[in-house]
Amino acid sequence: MTTGARRFHIETLGCPKNAVDSDRIVASLLADGLVPATSADDADLVVVNTCAFVEAAREESVEVLLSLSSERKPGAKLVATGCMAERYGAELAEALPEADAVVGFAGADRIAGRVGLASTPVTISRKPRGVRDLLDLPRAAPTAPWAYLKIAEGCDRACAFCAIPSFRGPQRSKHPDAVFDEAASLVDQGVHELVLVAQDLAWYGRDIDAAGALASLLRKLDRLRDRGLERQRLLYLYPSEVHDPLLSTMLELPSVVPYFDLSLQHASRPLLARMKRWGSADRFLRLIERIRSERPDAAFRSSFISGFPGETEEMHDELLEFLAAAQLDWAGFFAYSAEDGTAAASLDGVVDDGVVRERLVELAAVQDPITAAARSALIGTQIDVLVDGADDTGTHGRTFREAPEIDGVVVLDTVVPVGTTVQAVVIDVEGPDLHATPVSNGAAS
Repeated sequence: MTTGARRFHIETLGCPKNAVDSDRIVASLLADGLVPATSADDADLVVVNTCAFVEAAREESVEVLLSLSSERKPGAKLVATGCMAERYGAELAEALPEADAVVGFAGADRIAGRVGLASTPVTISRKPRGVRDLLDLPRAAPTAPWAYLKIAEGCDRACAFCAIPSFRGPQRSKHPDAVFDEAASLVDQGVHELVLVAQDLAWYGRDIDAAGALASLLRKLDRLRDRGLERQRLLYLYPSEVHDPLLSTMLELPSVVPYFDLSLQHASRPLLARMKRWGSADRFLRLIERIRSERPDAAFRSSFISGFPGETEEMHDELLEFLAAAQLDWAGFFAYSAEDGTAAASLDGVVDDGVVRERLVELAAVQDPITAAARSALIGTQIDVLVDGADDTGTHGRTFREAPEIDGVVVLDTVVPVGTTVQAVVIDVEGPDLHATPVSNGAAS
């Protein structure tokens, strides 16, 4: 028999948007009287916030659920929530009897109650029952000097490969005042970097008759510099929307870091059209060149799909040529996954799995040296490092060039308090990570 407060553990899979949802789930569990466990095998409630973006993500979600099911202590409850639970709720519940509950988005704020572990709620406002969006639920206190800030939910686009709109719904933007209030609360609790996320970040505001609202939102959030905000970082920008006033605002505001995470997906115009996407190699290069003309130190990241139906060797070669020309700091490559209900699932021109694997190797062979060269070029330069934490490997943080949990880190050879921004000199590179030593006179802020 468990004495005292019940304990919970939450495992978050997938993208940064899921991480924000997990923060809100944690807040609801705290409100229901539960406390964090030290590990999954010490918890009375184990929650897995699943991902359903592609087949590999779904397989990982099931593997984690089964693994944690076997690790949990006798009597502990296991709950699946998140995208996979929303998209495949009934099927997942039938296929996974190990789970005590499968909870979609609408019930994510009352998971403890679903499995009989809720006590009298503590002092935290609760959203009315039946709410599908997690956007306006309270969130747990930040545990790092940076935090994801989700400003919209859902997506209005119809990319041929993507099933997200089918289970996340159309875009719903959070009101700018509500975004500001949440951001201010995070900053007041010690957050120095806000990482803005959404399924379609640059589309923010169009559903509330505020097209172009992202630029004005950035200006509104920039006012928080007086309260301790140092950085705003934008993730996942659809390239057709990266133009003025958004682009000029990003380049102008001191708090917005020159980090451009552009959702490109490919470089071949015919294949992008087949994907129902905007853009081409030439358009992408012109955009990158314009940004670099104003900010030569700007960092770029993107992701690309290999093996989309109809991708020929010529199209693949065009992507290789684009990577060589673009000189992106970071890039991820993913094999195409046919998703039920998407336009691409019924397209002809399926690419053989073996060919896709070969193409992924070729893409990495072009990009890896580019990333390595960009990191090595920083040796001897002075950088500003926001210290995120410390572990067995030492004190670590990030410059504007590294997004949290995605890119490399900066390892410092001196212990520096978490949340401090220090000036340091890069002395070495190890894979994606930089090694640096703080300069004399210590903190920059």
